[in-house]
Amino acid sequence: MSYAQRIEPGTRVSLGGIDPRDTSGVGKAQGQERFVALNAELAGLQELLYAAGTHGVLMILQGMDTSGKDGAVRGVLMNVNPQGCRVESFKVPTEEDLAHDFLWRVHKVTPGKGMLGVFNRSHYEDVLIARVHRFIPEEVWRARYEQINQFEQMLAASGTVILKFFLHISKDEQEKRLMEREQDPTKAWKLSASDWRERQYWDDYQRAYEDAISNCSTPHAPWYVVPADKKWFRNLAIAEVLAGTLRQHVPTWRAALDAMSAARVAELRTYREGLNAR
Repeated sequence: MSYAQRIEPGTRVSLGGIDPRDTSGVGKAQGQERFVALNAELAGLQELLYAAGTHGVLMILQGMDTSGKDGAVRGVLMNVNPQGCRVESFKVPTEEDLAHDFLWRVHKVTPGKGMLGVFNRSHYEDVLIARVHRFIPEEVWRARYEQINQFEQMLAASGTVILKFFLHISKDEQEKRLMEREQDPTKAWKLSASDWRERQYWDDYQRAYEDAISNCSTPHAPWYVVPADKKWFRNLAIAEVLAGTLRQHVPTWRAALDAMSAARVAELRTYREGLNAR
């Protein structure tokens, strides 16, 4: 079963109809046991991805403040080899970024073949915060849906496996986590007044996310909505989708590795035959 809800192309998502507290009937102990197994499997899958070098993987994490993007990176990818993984976080655009098209800063850090790339926020900010705060007119952000789809289709055609996760947190849970940060000296450094200011735009963000997800969930780059009020379930749901998707490419990766192995053995045999002929 899938713990995250895949949004099928051409369908309209209603975030209000998806419970952020949902755990698909899975208890915490059972879920954590399942997560440990998936985590170990992901380590092996990433090793095959890296060694075969036929695909790149791009995992996009979006969500409201405190929804757990950083926690998901730490938890889901705890066992992968850092040599084959790169995390990109997108902050406020720089002057150089703004001098280019909105996809410029994103395209240059997409993962190469063999790499697992994670975007902590992404190009979707340009149809979310840019829309909510009216940094750009409606005709501009509406046109970006198709521009994003074309961009992601080009990446997929070049061998990039794309998975997009919206970490769906409730407004009450967000407030609880913000208050916990304020009361915990070890986490207070994360505090920002903007986190509280942005809460007044909660409904606007929900509508913006619904439009972005509905318009940009495609066969080659699907969106998944992950109930994120329970941190352990959030990580389980992401790990389950990621492992299930990578699993589908194992035959291709093993075939590529078998071909490479045969070529290397043949090369070594030729080298040794040359030495013996001298």
